Amino acid sequence: MSLAVIAVLVVGLGLVAWISARVRAAAFAAPGQPRPHSLPSQHGWYVALWTVVPALVFLIVWDAVSGGLIYSQVMASPEAQSLPAFGIQRSAILNEAYALATGASTAAFNREAFTLAPVYAEAISFYTWIGFAVALLIAFAAGAWAFSRMSPHFRARTRVERVVMGTLLAASLIAILTTLGIIVSLLFESFRFFSMISPVEFLFGLNWSPQMAIRADQAGSSGAFGAIPLFWGTIFIGAIIAMIVAIPLGLMSAIYLTQYAAPGFRAWMKPILEILAGVPTVVYGYFAALTVAPAIRDLGLTLGIPASTESALAAGLVMGIMIIPFVSSMADDSIAAVPQAMRDGSLAMGATTSETIKKVLVPAALPGVVGGVLLAVSRAIGETMIVVMAAGLAANLTLNPFDSVTTVTTQIVQLLTGDQEFNSPKTLAAFALGLVLFLVTLALNIVALRVVKKYREAYE
Repeated sequence: MSLAVIAVLVVGLGLVAWISARVRAAAFAAPGQPRPHSLPSQHGWYVALWTVVPALVFLIVWDAVSGGLIYSQVMASPEAQSLPAFGIQRSAILNEAYALATGASTAAFNREAFTLAPVYAEAISFYTWIGFAVALLIAFAAGAWAFSRMSPHFRARTRVERVVMGTLLAASLIAILTTLGIIVSLLFESFRFFSMISPVEFLFGLNWSPQMAIRADQAGSSGAFGAIPLFWGTIFIGAIIAMIVAIPLGLMSAIYLTQYAAPGFRAWMKPILEILAGVPTVVYGYFAALTVAPAIRDLGLTLGIPASTESALAAGLVMGIMIIPFVSSMADDSIAAVPQAMRDGSLAMGATTSETIKKVLVPAALPGVVGGVLLAVSRAIGETMIVVMAAGLAANLTLNPFDSVTTVTTQIVQLLTGDQEFNSPKTLAAFALGLVLFLVTLALNIVALRVVKKYREAYE
């Protein structure tokens, strides 16, 4: 019996406790009796929580502790005396024996594993049954205590709401602490990087070549960490080319769906358009690498322009298609939220539908549209797969969209791929790039949220 099965049994016991407490609490509302403070379901949840939560907490702790107890019992057995004292072979035998005992494997390379497997199985069974017995004891004891406290005046609702509030608070704290952990880790590693490489060189240098030499006498042993080509590649692909594609198409599609399309057509087309946001980015990367990039290369050769197989234009075009739903959805909601009286007043004054859209609706919805554009930009500059597969890895500082460029996220992937040594500026540069990218996207999101908030205050 595994601990997961025990947890399911504890939850089932909690269901029984909920039903029992609810039935008893229902009797509190009998005619002629004072009105109870809490509903029967709230009494049921109170007893069920006391039945389930302490037992599950014990199982979590027991799962962490029992592994060491099982290992100690196995190592104290006579069968374990023939194991090597230390080394990889000892670990391999123990891992194979554990896999045989749990049924995860039926074969083993070392014969000693077959000898230890029964010992492992016996120890696992022994401590699992101990966990099962203690968990049931805790569940029964806690549930009985909670059941004994039930009365018409007992404030079960208040206690259940406190548990719910504590759970929500814990979820919020986890999100906040995760964010703080990310920031602290980025800052710590970035400071280590800037202790080796000048921040001025990193932020304003024009050459990016982080390949550190093995020996100090090799050429380029210090590397080059000027990140301007990476910043420019990120802006060029994500904030210029992609936005040139996404803003007009997203805005025009929103205008058509809100002002011209029939309700039945809109009901179908809006979800279909938003499906683009759910397509995995690796699929966009395949599309960019296999379809768009060759077509752009052939176009460049036809026009007499030297074109690379991997180009900024290919990645930017596909990235722009990917973020159309971000722009379209925000623009759609913003235009639809403009009061109908403004549209009717413009039409009543003799303006055409197109003039009303251009001079009334779009200006009124502009804050929401700008917020959507900023959110789309923050999404675009954090994209990786499309750039890796379609734009290349060359850190070029160029205005030619047919050339190969790279972005910050792509270089982070390259720097952290494979076995890396975290005392090298080459590896630590990924954290410095991540810190810059984090600050930029954070600023864009803050600005976008402020713009959207202002828009909502204006039209609610």
